Amino acid sequence: MSFKIIFTDIDGTLLDANRELSESTIYQLTKINKQHPIIFVSARMPKQMTHLQQQAQLEGRPLVCYNGALVITGERIVHSTEIPIDILNDLSRYNQEISNEPFHISLFHNNEWYAPSYDYWAQREENNTKVSPEIESNSTVLNRWKQEGKGAHKVTCMGEAHLIEAAYTYLKKYYDQQLHLYRSKDTYIEIAPKSVSKLTGIQQILGLEYPFKLEEAIAFGDNYNDVEMIAAVGHGVAVANARPEVLAVAKATTLHHKEDGVALYLSKLFQDL
Repeated sequence: MSFKIIFTDIDGTLLDANRELSESTIYQLTKINKQHPIIFVSARMPKQMTHLQQQAQLEGRPLVCYNGALVITGERIVHSTEIPIDILNDLSRYNQEISNEPFHISLFHNNEWYAPSYDYWAQREENNTKVSPEIESNSTVLNRWKQEGKGAHKVTCMGEAHLIEAAYTYLKKYYDQQLHLYRSKDTYIEIAPKSVSKLTGIQQILGLEYPFKLEEAIAFGDNYNDVEMIAAVGHGVAVANARPEVLAVAKATTLHHKEDGVALYLSKLFQDL
């Protein structure tokens, strides 16, 4: 099979130990993208990815954002699915009235990121993604979004492990059929609409932006939200630090993300370019 398009996760897969694109990764992405489109597929918001696109000269390529809830090409929205406002209001109510103590809830819509305070969790995300939040209470944001007819492309709940475990149990009980609940660590829940995934995001791109089949695609990943994508493409590759669930469905593995595993694998696969 001749592979024609590359999809890659970012955090824990493509970035190095400093959460940056290494020189060797930039070199490989820039070179290969001239003949084979390279698409970033992430839980991140668009502007947390566009600076990485610019570094690797991938401007103009589509982006799969928020685990597939938002797919864009430049400023054009290819696909958008939002978490409804009633679920968001209930989560906010749970946090204020039912939880033992409030935890951090960040709300995301396209390039909007609202955090209730500039606390440890907001600063941590800012450091990881190089983007700063707007500071507004959850209730203020949700009241405005209700008037504007908007929902969230993603929600993140962050806090002490026991609070996040309780919130996860609540959301799983009442919204299991409507929400994806990704837990990359015990202090963190990443929430997305149930009907989308990274796989649905790349299917949107293959259906509307590029005339390639799923089996002609390569994908790289490391975490729970990469499993469907890695299993479905023609050649799914897990980095060495990937979760066991990803390693189990991958057709190949490469080095740890801190060792430029994606760049090394691409350099060997496309050595004739």
